[in-house]
Amino acid sequence: MAAFSKAAKSRQRQHLERGQLASRRALGLLEKKADYRLRAADFHRKRDALRALRRRAQDKNPDEFYFRMSRAPLQDGVHVIGAQAAESTPEQQKLLKTRDLKYVEAKRAAEVKKIERLKSELHLLEAEGKQPNRHLFFLDTKKEVQGFDVAFHLNTAPELVSRVYNRPTLETLKKNAVSGITTDGQLQRLARQRKGQYSLLRQRIERERKMFVIAQKLQTRKDLLDKTEKVKLKKETVNQPAIYKFQFRRKR
Repeated sequence: MAAFSKAAKSRQRQHLERGQLASRRALGLLEKKADYRLRAADFHRKRDALRALRRRAQDKNPDEFYFRMSRAPLQDGVHVIGAQAAESTPEQQKLLKTRDLKYVEAKRAAEVKKIERLKSELHLLEAEGKQPNRHLFFLDTKKEVQGFDVAFHLNTAPELVSRVYNRPTLETLKKNAVSGITTDGQLQRLARQRKGQYSLLRQRIERERKMFVIAQKLQTRKDLLDKTEKVKLKKETVNQPAIYKFQFRRKR
């Protein structure tokens, strides 16, 4: 029986909604069921919203009071918000901008000092301990060039000749005045420490650059409080303050 019903459905004709008649074409498109469903859903949504608003208006307490009513009285059935008093005067705003600018400049100056101190300690060496510059030795004769020994000339061990930093002499190695320069593990530890110092230096340089941008933005906003006639040339970005062109006025 189920197979017969399926076979009967497969032979059924597909019924389609008819289009607008030619005689009624001037009235526009004939509404289909899909159009009706959209129109009905919109109608029910608006009806439910009106019912909810009407119910809220009926349940509202006429003696209810909140402080917003004192600042937004009704005028012809419309709430009107009066002009509020300014929280601070232009002079006070300028003073606040100046204080913020001085604070940022003080922090930036501290970062600059820390950066200079790190640069003096690291001497801007590469993380691998290699420099692009070459160490030149000047000799008088070709015979001296052929028999020249770099380790003997620098008075250090042959294993430490390729190093451009922390290269102790033979006397220092004998006295063991510098610890942690002979074993590979200790050399790796020193390399990790040096890499961390360079990472800290990069972070401080980036922080100083951001503070410089913030100081520029604060200075621009402070200038906007003094000068009224201005033309905006570029908008403010993350790495650059807004650029304005102010009209020059000769002060009497």
